[in-house]
Amino acid sequence: MPGPKDLDPSSSPRALLGAELRHAREKAGLSQEELGQRLFVSGSFIGQLEAGTRRMQPDFARMLDEVLGTEDFFARNCTAAARSRYPEHFAEAAEAEARATAVREYASMLIPGLLQTPGYTRAVCRAYQPTAAEEAIDELVAARMERARILDDPTKPMLWAVIDEAALRRVTGEAEVMAEALRHIADLARRNRAIVQVLPFEAGAHPAMQGSLKLMDFDDAPPLVYLEGVDTGRLEDDPATVAHYRLYYELLTASAFSAKKSLSVIEAVAQNYAHEEHS
Repeated sequence: MPGPKDLDPSSSPRALLGAELRHAREKAGLSQEELGQRLFVSGSFIGQLEAGTRRMQPDFARMLDEVLGTEDFFARNCTAAARSRYPEHFAEAAEAEARATAVREYASMLIPGLLQTPGYTRAVCRAYQPTAAEEAIDELVAARMERARILDDPTKPMLWAVIDEAALRRVTGEAEVMAEALRHIADLARRNRAIVQVLPFEAGAHPAMQGSLKLMDFDDAPPLVYLEGVDTGRLEDDPATVAHYRLYYELLTASAFSAKKSLSVIEAVAQNYAHEEHS
């Protein structure tokens, strides 16, 4: 009997690949936990692959073909499903973010990507890649602005950002760029499109001083946490690990200014940048 046809790359490859995995697993009479045991992964990981929130790697795809008897279907199609506009270390997190119903993020030194303006993003990308061609920077800016389009929906995902005061005070670009970036955040907060808290310097030591974290919840898959450093990042689905970082996030929100006071601080700093620009 011939194997299944290749997935249509014009559709959503990862969602289609996940649907095919669910079909093949159920046809084999296996639960997510049972399939996970055969592949030495958790049942929740299988569920995330089926929901399209995790990326299927080539080695894992070949193991699926062997266990489920799907010839080389998953090995053939996982490459198309893995195509992304984002850096390798962030691609899976960005694609999961687009499917999340809630995103909670702490940013230590930068304004979170979903809240950035084109000018701010350009300054960040240029700092990361000082010798890159302008066209390459344009592509990075366009990709980040495309990510932010998920906020065009008036209700989802629920976005809750805790921004370190350092990110507000570090001049990224010029004063004009910072003023615009902070006014944009204030606008989103005033329109009730994002909950934003500022973690002030006076809060002192806290559990996320060494990096940034992003928690993501889904309707049809277990939650994830993404941890990011300089040109590196990892996505975790272990329930105990996710719970550990969720506690960290709750401690950060408890130490941060209230949403109301944070809005006042953001608008005041934006005004200072605007005055500096005119001076």
